[in-house]
Amino acid sequence: MNNDSLEKYGLNPLGTMILEEYREKMPVFEKLKDFVCDFLKKKVAENNIYVTAVEARIKAEASLAEKLERKNGKYKSLMELTDILGARVIVFYNDDVDKIAALVESFFVVDWKNSVDKRKMHELNSFGYNSLHFICSIPQTLYKDPECPEINEIRFEIQMRTALQHVWAVLDHDTGYKSGFEIPQEYLRNLNRLAGMLELVDEQFCKIRTDINNYRYHVQSLVHSGRFDEVALNGDSFGNYLKLKPFDKLNQRIAAINQAEIHESSMMPFLKTLKFFRFKTLADVDKLVKENSEDAYQLAAFQLANTDLDIINSSLGVISLLVVYILKKGGGVAGIRTMLDDLYGESAGHESWAKRLYDSALKLSFMNQ
Repeated sequence: MNNDSLEKYGLNPLGTMILEEYREKMPVFEKLKDFVCDFLKKKVAENNIYVTAVEARIKAEASLAEKLERKNGKYKSLMELTDILGARVIVFYNDDVDKIAALVESFFVVDWKNSVDKRKMHELNSFGYNSLHFICSIPQTLYKDPECPEINEIRFEIQMRTALQHVWAVLDHDTGYKSGFEIPQEYLRNLNRLAGMLELVDEQFCKIRTDINNYRYHVQSLVHSGRFDEVALNGDSFGNYLKLKPFDKLNQRIAAINQAEIHESSMMPFLKTLKFFRFKTLADVDKLVKENSEDAYQLAAFQLANTDLDIINSSLGVISLLVVYILKKGGGVAGIRTMLDDLYGESAGHESWAKRLYDSALKLSFMNQ
């Protein structure tokens, strides 16, 4: 492009000079954009922060020209502008904004004087959109290119916000100043009400996640301290209970019958079966193990006595415990089949399997009391 094409913007000589510099440095901005975006994506992934978007854009020429005209001489050179390159990281939770900010601060040079935390700028009667804006540059220790040393001098903006804050920013921009006329008070009031609702939802999502995490830590503490009667049986609590390897001792005794190896499989599918039998707390599960392990071992021993199996599944111990539990409750063959159907899905073959388990159990002392 030549200078004649710049005349369409009607800028003064200083503005025209800045626009020319913008065109000349476009390859540098492109390289900077790619590095910043890729680097942010990499660090977000490494730190296991769940984001909805990491993106970057270079300010359009027409937008830059409009800003230069509007500011009318404020900027003396392109390097004074800090928003030619803008990056954005959108997360789901408020506290993740601070995690992203900590990452940015640890790797980039932050111009604190020109950075803004809009989360702290609300007036009591106003709900502006929240976001954190850092003005940054890249230190040479992080990245440098001998062919374009100015890449370390260019300042750029990184915006960090939640998904709902981003929704509000887009809505506010589209219905507010971008429309080009003053918004009547009744519409502004409705916009503020909407912003307030989004802000409240943002806060509550963050609070709920915090409360859930605190609950999980509390459950872990109760499980590891053996206070099973205080812990409701659910996915989190059962997973923590399994970390204590409550079925290992029984499985090792069973494996020793034939000097077999134990093939480990997940015990989580048994959660559904335990809840089916109305186990309410981890204390109920622990009671199952303590009160029935000896009979479960004897049941497995009768099944393996005449075999030469050298590999057993780690589920054998739990199944034996449940069979003993069912029979002690008077469930019989039907009860065993119901357990097998619930665990593995309905199958005609479960009837014969249940019958074999029942016949083996008939040899146990508790069945003859």
